[in-house]
Amino acid sequence: MLTRNCFLLFLWFYFEQSSASPIHSPPQPQSRLGKDHPRSLRVKRGWVWNQFFVLEEYMGSEPQYVGKLHTDLDKGDSGVKYTLSGDGAGSIFTIDQTTGDIHALQSLDREEKPYYTLRAQAVDIDTGRALEPESEFVIKVQDINDNEPKFLEGPYTASVPEMSPVGTYVTRVTATDADDPTYGNSARVVYSILHGQPYFSVDAKTGDIRTALPNMDREVKELYQVLIQAKDMGGQLGGLAGTTTVNISLSDVNDNPPRFSKSIFHLKVPESSAVGSPIGRIKAHDLDIGKNAEIDYNIVPGDGGAMFDISTNEHNQEGVIVLKRPLDYEMKKTYTFKVEASNTHLDPRFHNFGPFKDMAMVKIYVLDVDEPPVFSQSSYSMDVDEDTPVGLIIGSVTAQDLDVGSSPVRYSIDWKRDLDSFFDIDPVEGTISTNELLDRESIAQHNISIVATKINNPVLSSRVAVTIHVNDVNEFPPEFAIPYETFVCESAKVGQVIQVISAKDRDLPPAGQKFTYKSAQDDQKTKNFTVRDFGNNTAGIVTLHSGFRRRTQELYEVAVVISDSGYPSQSSTSTLTVRVCFCDSDGSLLTCNAEAIFLPVGLSTGALIAILMCIVILLAIVVLYVGVKRQKKKETLMTSKEDIRDNVIHYDDEGGGEEDTHAFDMGTLRNPKAIKNNLLRRDIKPEAKAPPQSRPPTSSHESSDIQNFIHQRLQEHDKDTSAPPYDSLATYAYEGEGSVAESLSSIDSPGREGDEDYYYLTEWGPRFKTLAGIFGEPDRDVAAQ
Repeated sequence: MLTRNCFLLFLWFYFEQSSASPIHSPPQPQSRLGKDHPRSLRVKRGWVWNQFFVLEEYMGSEPQYVGKLHTDLDKGDSGVKYTLSGDGAGSIFTIDQTTGDIHALQSLDREEKPYYTLRAQAVDIDTGRALEPESEFVIKVQDINDNEPKFLEGPYTASVPEMSPVGTYVTRVTATDADDPTYGNSARVVYSILHGQPYFSVDAKTGDIRTALPNMDREVKELYQVLIQAKDMGGQLGGLAGTTTVNISLSDVNDNPPRFSKSIFHLKVPESSAVGSPIGRIKAHDLDIGKNAEIDYNIVPGDGGAMFDISTNEHNQEGVIVLKRPLDYEMKKTYTFKVEASNTHLDPRFHNFGPFKDMAMVKIYVLDVDEPPVFSQSSYSMDVDEDTPVGLIIGSVTAQDLDVGSSPVRYSIDWKRDLDSFFDIDPVEGTISTNELLDRESIAQHNISIVATKINNPVLSSRVAVTIHVNDVNEFPPEFAIPYETFVCESAKVGQVIQVISAKDRDLPPAGQKFTYKSAQDDQKTKNFTVRDFGNNTAGIVTLHSGFRRRTQELYEVAVVISDSGYPSQSSTSTLTVRVCFCDSDGSLLTCNAEAIFLPVGLSTGALIAILMCIVILLAIVVLYVGVKRQKKKETLMTSKEDIRDNVIHYDDEGGGEEDTHAFDMGTLRNPKAIKNNLLRRDIKPEAKAPPQSRPPTSSHESSDIQNFIHQRLQEHDKDTSAPPYDSLATYAYEGEGSVAESLSSIDSPGREGDEDYYYLTEWGPRFKTLAGIFGEPDRDVAAQ
C-alpha cells in the first residue's frame, strides 16, 4: 500500500507539473478524499490528500515512511516550504520541509491511539506567505495481531447438580481481544477446552460450558478443574491464545438413602436410670450432605418399644434413645426393638433408586443396681385420739429390699424437730406408737418421716412421709362466740327479742354438731328475760314484760346455759348483762347514760352537742365584732389617714433656723410635757366658768366684729365632739384689718420721723436686727446729745 501511495503521488505530481499554475495564483477551494479513496485529483487544486496509513509496532532501524505532500506551485526550485502541525507533529511525525516527505519517528501502538489528526501547509520559503490554505489529514495506525485474547473475569467458579443429564448448562466464559475487530481476523476469538474432558465441553463461539458426561456422582468426585483456551485469528495457525481456569463443583442431591453401619446395636442401661435421660445413641450414615442427609428415627412398634423413645440430634444426625418409663432389673432384664431411619427430604427424581430408609435392631440389657428398700406405699396416713395412752400402737409401715439377696430392713424416725418426739417406731417391725400425750387443740396434725435402711448396705436408705391426724375428744364446753353488749329499751314490749347469741367450742366439731340454749333455773325466778332456742345453733334473749325504767334498775343479768352435742356432752353457763337504755320511737338507741334523764324529751345527744356548738360560735362572733368596732374607733381618733384637715400646718416664711432662739421656745418643742398646765387643750371641752385664755395684746383699733368672729369659731371648735384628742391648729380664713406692728413705711407713719420709736423691732428676732439698727441709731444719737 505504501508503494501504491508513493506511485499515485508521483503520477499526481507529474500531471500537475504539466499544467501548473503560478505559485502566486490565488488558492483554490480545498477538497479531501473519502476513506475508501486515499488519493483523488482535481484540476483546480494545487495539492490534495486525505489520509495516510502507518503500520503499528514498526521495528525497522530507519524512520517509517508515511507519505509525501506536494503542491503544483512547487517548481522544484526549493521555493516552497512544507510545514506540519497537529497530533504528534515534530515528536512522532516529521516532514521534510523541501520534499514534503512524512516519516514516523516512533513505533506506534494502535491499541493506545488508533489515528492522528494533522494539518499541513505550503508557504513561500522567502516571504513566508501561504501558498495554499492549511489542509487537515489523518494518519491511521494500521492494526497487526499483537494482542492475545484475555479472560478479564477469570478464574471462574461454577456449580452444577450431580447426576445432571448431558448438555446441562454450567457457566459462560468470555475473552476480550484488544486488536481491531474491523480489520482482518486479529480479534476473532474461538474457544476450546484443553483440560476437563470428557466431563465438560465448551461452545467455540459463545464460550458456554456444559456437561458432557451423564450421571456424574458427587460422592465419587466432587470438584473438577477445567482449562479453557481462547485463540484469535479464528483459531488458525499463528493466532495468539489466552487461557483461564474454571473450577466446577457438583452440588449434592438426595440420591443416597441412609444406611446403618450394622444390623444390631447392643446397649447396657442401669436400672436406676432416670426417666427422660438418654441411655444410648445409634447412627445411620448418609453419603449426601446438608438437608439431603437429614434423618428421622422411629421405633417400630413391638416388644419393648413402649419403654423407650428416640429423637434426632440435629448437629450430627444421631438417634438418641431416651428412657420413657422406669426400669426394674428384677422385673425384666432385656428389651429388644427395631429402629427405622429415613430421609426427611426426598427427591422424586430418584425414587427409582429404591427406598430411602434403613432398619436396625436395638437390644438393651438392664443392669442390676443395689437399690434402697422400697415402701409398700408412697405415703401413709394414720388417726389417733387425743386421749390415747402413751405407748399405744397407732399403725405400721412396711419396706423391703427388692434386690437379689433381699437384705433385712431397719426402721427409724428422721427427727428434725422436737415435735417428732411424740411418736416412736419399732426398728424391726415398723410399728408406730405414741411417745407422749397428744392434744388436738395444740397440734391437730403431725407429719413425720420414716427411714428404711438396708442392713448389708446402710448407705442405701429410703424415706416415706407419715401423716398422723389427732382426733378430737369432747373435753371443752361451749361458750359465747363473742362478748355481747346487750341493751333493752324502756319502751320495749313483751316478747321482744333484744339480742341474738351464738356459741363456739374449742373442740373439733364433728359433722352435724349442734348447740342448745336455755335459761338457768335461778334466772327463771326474776321473770324479766328468757332464752329462746332457734334450733340453728343460735338463740334469742326475749323480754317477759314491758315498762323497764333506768331510775328503777339500770342493769340486769341473764344466765344462759349452752350445751354441745358431743360425747360426753359438755355445757357451760354464761352470764349476759342487759342495760336499760333510752330509745327513739322506732327502737333505735339514743343513750344509755343516767344524765340523759334530765334532758328534754325528743332531743338526742348529737342534737344537744350541735346546739351548744352553735351557741359557742355566736358568742365568738359577738366578741370579735365588738373588738373590731373598738379598734376602728381608735384608728379614727389617733391614726386615721383620711382625716387630715387640721393636721397639716403651712408656713410661708422660712423661719430663723436653729439660730432663731427668740422666735420659738426650743425647749418646749423638745419636751412637750413642759407646757404649762393652765393652757387650754383643744381635745377637752372647756367648762362653762373656765377663766379666759390669755391672748396677746391687741391694738386699740381692733374691730369688735373680728372679736365676735373669733369667739364664735372658738366656741364651735370647743364643742366639736369629733375634734382629735391632741393639739391642732384651726384656721378661719379671716385676714383682719392690719398687723399689730402696723406699717413700717415712714410715709404713712403719724407724726414726725423723729417721734417714732423703732426699738421694738429688736424683739422680732435676728432677722430684724439690721432693720432695727438702721432706724434706731438716729434716735439714740439724738438722745445722747
